[in-house]
Amino acid sequence: MENHVHDIQLISTGGTIEKSYSESDGSLKNRDSFIRQTIIDRLRLPYTKLHITNIINKDSLYFTDYDRQVLLKTIKAQLEKNIPLIVLHGTDTMAKSAKFVYDALDGAKDLQVPIIFTGAMKPMGFVDSDAFQNVTESLYAAKIVEAGIYISFHGQLFKVPGVRKNHAKRTFEYIED
Repeated sequence: MENHVHDIQLISTGGTIEKSYSESDGSLKNRDSFIRQTIIDRLRLPYTKLHITNIINKDSLYFTDYDRQVLLKTIKAQLEKNIPLIVLHGTDTMAKSAKFVYDALDGAKDLQVPIIFTGAMKPMGFVDSDAFQNVTESLYAAKIVEAGIYISFHGQLFKVPGVRKNHAKRTFEYIED
């Protein structure tokens, strides 16, 4: 038996998970990505090699069609490496972006690796943030699930399409027909 190192590509688009507080002006907003020092460097991942790419740094409420095209272009370029992808994304339009990627990739039928979207309801700098849990779960899922597009959130892995944010429960769920 051999110890296999898993390469995983993480793409950050900002969102609540990457918001930080500014002491100088009291604002809570997206600035530079700090996923590595806040979460990744705290994890023991001797058999995981993470590659991090920051492409957009904004609240997903302000995502435009152009932003989704930038995300799609980045995903397509990263898929050439044939390693799992994790997309850090704001929760408000995460399901919309995941569905956009699903549609643009022809229903994900030719994917060879999983693409997993995740984020957080509270910024990773908050003590009670769900960011650590969601990122950790998405890292594990990226190693074990079949190719496809997913949303990993609060201990659940949802296959796209057919997923939405449930504002009342502050999590995600399948859309019931």
